[in-house]
Amino acid sequence: MTLSRRSILIGLGALAAGFPTPAAAVSPRGAGLALLARDERFWATIAQQFRVSPAFVNLENGYYGIMPEPVRLAYHRNVDQLNEQNSHLLRTTYKARADEIRDRVAGVLGASRNEIALTRGGTEALQNLIAGYNRLRPGDAVMYADLDYHSAQYVMNWLPKRRGVSVVRIDIPEPPARQAVLDAYDRALREHPKVKLLLLSHMNNRTGLVVPVREIVAMARRQGVDVIVDAAHSWGQLDFTIDDLGADFAVFSLHKWMGAPLGSGFLYIREGRLPDIDMMFADETYPAADIRSRVHSGTMDVAPILTVGTALDYHLTLGATVKQARLRYLRDRWVHQVRDIGNLEILTPEDPAMYGAITAFRVTGRTTEADNLAIADELMNNHQIFTVRRGGVARGDCVRVTPALFNSSDDVDRLAKALPGIARRMRA
Repeated sequence: MTLSRRSILIGLGALAAGFPTPAAAVSPRGAGLALLARDERFWATIAQQFRVSPAFVNLENGYYGIMPEPVRLAYHRNVDQLNEQNSHLLRTTYKARADEIRDRVAGVLGASRNEIALTRGGTEALQNLIAGYNRLRPGDAVMYADLDYHSAQYVMNWLPKRRGVSVVRIDIPEPPARQAVLDAYDRALREHPKVKLLLLSHMNNRTGLVVPVREIVAMARRQGVDVIVDAAHSWGQLDFTIDDLGADFAVFSLHKWMGAPLGSGFLYIREGRLPDIDMMFADETYPAADIRSRVHSGTMDVAPILTVGTALDYHLTLGATVKQARLRYLRDRWVHQVRDIGNLEILTPEDPAMYGAITAFRVTGRTTEADNLAIADELMNNHQIFTVRRGGVARGDCVRVTPALFNSSDDVDRLAKALPGIARRMRA
């Protein structure tokens, strides 16, 4: 069965009306999918389900993903219910409802509930997995790349004190063609045989590059190296399951591209690998054989978790394939208008398997924090386009652009019209 534009709208309309029953169907593919991705009338209808400020064009949606109206309304109901029922909810129905959410999340991911532990976001999940990985011995090494998430890098840099290991940092090549990325990891793993743990970003938060995770995980496994995959930015933006990654350990955000409220995410540990991650602070709330013992967040706001089901309904009704196609289309639309500007560097390749919505650019020679803050400021002050400067990239800072489902072609066209003048004025 193929989802038509009409059936998607009917499903989303049902959600908005308070009937969160997803349309379980296969998304359109091929020419039909491409047509839907650029159908502005259809996407204008989707955009109406998001409350966004009219004061500026928001092309900085990588920080977190705002909730569509059905999810926002469900969240408000859950906040009210939590406030009204207080500890009675927490001590009675919450645990069973949280397990239902774990079942739902696992089903979409292609995992089992016993492999899922809910967290307050991807960062907490990363910190728990990296800090808790207990197979490291003094003299071993751990590895990460320049494009990996800064909070995860900090935990990796802390491991020498905790585990007595050394840290290896590598740089992702520019331009980052698929084979060049594979060669970089292969070379690094062969040159550093003491590495036992690798941090790997599926889609990084700096440039948006999507790396061939499954191939790198297999490569590392042959060298006796475990991999923690950071999929916080990719899940909900790209169409994949855990088997597509091949990972034993991974982290995910629910408040980015799944559109759940802020404060929701989870970690994944493949069945059979749980003993390799320590219990968090030796917590005894759950037995050691329960993955939830690898997370301890104290008394947390559970309203975001209670809303995850509605967010998943919305995601499934629209469909991961449809979302991915639209986001790639918006990226392509602005990039293809500016990629021939001689001194403007686009930091993701023209390989659809290596990008989604997030793409960064750099004006050649303008690699400092101040340079890129100035570009972001000019885009906001002169063109009312909100973007963000990103640092940490080996070859210099850049500006990140991230359209969302509520953005239109006109929004990204505005960016494309602004960039030639900026590049001309900033020519080194």
